[in-house]
Amino acid sequence: MSLVAGVDSSTQSCKVVVLDAETGALVREGRASHPDGTEVHPDHWWWALSKAFDDSGGLAGVKSLSVGGQQHGMVLLDAAGAVLRPALLWNDTRSAGAAAALTEEVGAEDFAQRTGLVPVASFTVTKVRWVRDHEPEIAGRVAAVALPHDWLTWRLRGYGPAGASPLGPDLGQLTTDRSDASGTGYWNPASGTYDLELFSLAFGRGAVEAGTESHTERSGAVILPRVLAPGESPGQVHPAVAGEALPPGHSVLLGAGAGDNAAAALGLDARPGDVVVSVGTSGTVFAISDEPVGDPSGTVAGFADASGLFLPIAVTLNAARVLTSVAGLLGVDYDELSRLALEAEPGAGGVVLVPYFEGERTPNLPHATASFSGLTIASTTRSNFARAAVEGMLCGLAGGLDALRALGHPAERLLLIGGAVQNPAVQRIAAQVFDLPVLVPSPGEYVARGAAVQAAWALTGERPAWNVALDGHPEPDFRPAIAEQYRAEQRKAEQGAS
Repeated sequence: MSLVAGVDSSTQSCKVVVLDAETGALVREGRASHPDGTEVHPDHWWWALSKAFDDSGGLAGVKSLSVGGQQHGMVLLDAAGAVLRPALLWNDTRSAGAAAALTEEVGAEDFAQRTGLVPVASFTVTKVRWVRDHEPEIAGRVAAVALPHDWLTWRLRGYGPAGASPLGPDLGQLTTDRSDASGTGYWNPASGTYDLELFSLAFGRGAVEAGTESHTERSGAVILPRVLAPGESPGQVHPAVAGEALPPGHSVLLGAGAGDNAAAALGLDARPGDVVVSVGTSGTVFAISDEPVGDPSGTVAGFADASGLFLPIAVTLNAARVLTSVAGLLGVDYDELSRLALEAEPGAGGVVLVPYFEGERTPNLPHATASFSGLTIASTTRSNFARAAVEGMLCGLAGGLDALRALGHPAERLLLIGGAVQNPAVQRIAAQVFDLPVLVPSPGEYVARGAAVQAAWALTGERPAWNVALDGHPEPDFRPAIAEQYRAEQRKAEQGAS
């Protein structure tokens, strides 16, 4: 049996799955936690990756692996390969002002045309502007800017800080893939190239792509990772890095890696016509498209996918933690939250939660806060609060589906994934909020599985066709009044936060 491994280095943890390369069947898996926060030193990801490999039984028998990672996180390296500051993650909103400034300087329509997106605080381009403006001493020492999965792949190959890695700080060996590059705000999915002018505008210094002729000619420029094609490999895992996880004489090929949502699409084998709704730390709504997308409103970001197509996506900052927060407020666990939510009638007796606990990205309201409304003596019940939490979270995501449709994307079925969707109330209410057939794939680490698809692709030269099992198909029960009630309160919240 040939084995491949996929890694999901997410905001909260690192997961490793080891699969049969022919069938995609799970053989073993492991995980380790990441620290909380909106800025994290990348060394924590490296330590967690090692622990997750150990927890999965090591790399014995694994012929290829690939890393999927949280998108947008800004990893700044100096000329000696050292990390200059903790990485600013996607959910760090301190760069909201930088996003507004960049949009004003370039224009939303021009930005969308050139990169597929309009700046919001999540994107890397806003974070490099923030560092330029607020940490000039650090900005002056930056030799390379990478993303989380880029940095992990580079380290796995044996590169890293001088004196602490087998091959040292060769920044010209940094690589990424088209899906993760497309989330930076300075890469063009339509042309497949960096927009170096935009990077320079944001950071105040020129940049070059690693491994290109201009890289060797412009030694003072900031290095950006070389963008690999689908199925391309950057090299192999260095034996000294893998240590005891790699048996003597055994080599492991590396895949290109991917941003987390693009990796999930690969893991689900999503195709045009599918809409994926992922309920994790963040909430995402994305589809696979044959054509690049540019939305000047900024509601939909026109990313590239990891297969050679495109991945229009809408993202909310508030997803599973909405349920966690309200469950804590009510003093119940997830099972009891589900029971309470299903005890209430659709519409929660008029109670609405606009769940902007962490600000919001879609719509772009980084400083907004959450609010319950519609409370009367009769409606203020534990069951209505529980149901309003589920409805509010899902209605926020339904807005992303509406935005995709407004851009002309076909929507034939909805794939609902993420740890929170195992909650029976989430599945039942999703069938009432979304006017599409809802399918719930069997629980699994789909980002890590998608990375494993890349690993198999790099190993064999062909994208594998693995079966995706379904765990649920809730009866369609679309209730448009739920969304109408939510939208009315959402508009009030937006007016108050603007």
